[in-house]
Amino acid sequence: MTLSSALMAATLTLALALASYDANAARLHLVGDSTMSNKVSQAYPERGWGQLLPDFLQPELQLFNHAANGRSTRRFVSEGRWQALLDQLQPGDYVLIQFGHNDQKADDPSRYAAADSDYPDFLRQFVQDVRQHRAQPMLASSICRRHFNADGSLQRNLAEYAAATAMVAQQMEVTFVDLQQLSCDYLQTQGPAASQAYFIQVPADLYQKFPTGTEDNTHLSVQGAARVAQLFIRELRRQQHPLAAFIERELLP
Repeated sequence: MTLSSALMAATLTLALALASYDANAARLHLVGDSTMSNKVSQAYPERGWGQLLPDFLQPELQLFNHAANGRSTRRFVSEGRWQALLDQLQPGDYVLIQFGHNDQKADDPSRYAAADSDYPDFLRQFVQDVRQHRAQPMLASSICRRHFNADGSLQRNLAEYAAATAMVAQQMEVTFVDLQQLSCDYLQTQGPAASQAYFIQVPADLYQKFPTGTEDNTHLSVQGAARVAQLFIRELRRQQHPLAAFIERELLP
């Protein structure tokens, strides 16, 4: 290849790169557990709220959902998932981190991370790692479980993990989305009966895996995942977060 043809090829490559570059584009990575993750089976009604989030956002915001079922902060690190995320990070990316449901499983050493020690330590490390890659960390508290007391009040059994997340966010000056407070308050307003629609309520004789049916008050239905995603984007807008510029809608079409 001659010098002139090489120069022309390089110029064409640069022109194509500039043509495809969107200065208004952004990238958001989601890190968390099954309440946030994408679900492979479209037949079963369970969804993660991160799976429904794109329905509220403009396509200019690229979304990467790294959340996985059964993961805690500890297990996300030990399995190499956290390092795999860091290897993909680009300067300016946003990383939203939400754990807690599996961190509180004290009977499983591979996942357990105490709310007053290991759990906030992992969160601090996550924040530091993201910042070292010149990306923007964000923290969210665990979404609410649907456990009501006999008097109709809602149990908030992830409150200590939510408080630990808020503490780390304040200490490290990180954007904090209190999904625990937002989702618990919403479920409380709905009450025991109406709130069933937002979680898995499977009747008998419909799914081979659950011949007698099942009730799951941790994992979200399609409506529940959409509602939590809505709570999230509305909180971004309330906080006037930069990502609020990529909100397409607050109500699904």
